[in-house]
Amino acid sequence: MTDPISDFLTRLRNASKARLAECVSPHSKLKEAIAAILKAEGYVADYADGKDAQGHKTLVVKMKYVDGAPVITGIDRVSTPGRRLYYRYTEIPRVLNGLGISILSTSKGLMKDQDCRRNKAGGELVCNVW
Repeated sequence: MTDPISDFLTRLRNASKARLAECVSPHSKLKEAIAAILKAEGYVADYADGKDAQGHKTLVVKMKYVDGAPVITGIDRVSTPGRRLYYRYTEIPRVLNGLGISILSTSKGLMKDQDCRRNKAGGELVCNVW
């Protein structure tokens, strides 16, 4: 797998469109940090660690729905392994005029776009969620 973050975001997107109760993905610290931001912003209900049949560590994300409609209507990978995109804190683009969030990888860890502007920290734009 060349881009595990893109795979994780695709699993979340597919699970929300299929209205699944939870989404299972191989575990990594970066994926767990993305899930923590999504939970804090109210896009997913919860996340937890788990194990698959071979005993490998997995990340189980419980999806969130409002009146049967998925909360995550869109999630896009912006910076890819072939094209990394970095932004200063003044240049971070807004998602749907502030209705969505951007997740950036900064020197201070993974942060959402508002926190980056507040802390004056730029970095690599990982994904947009709305």
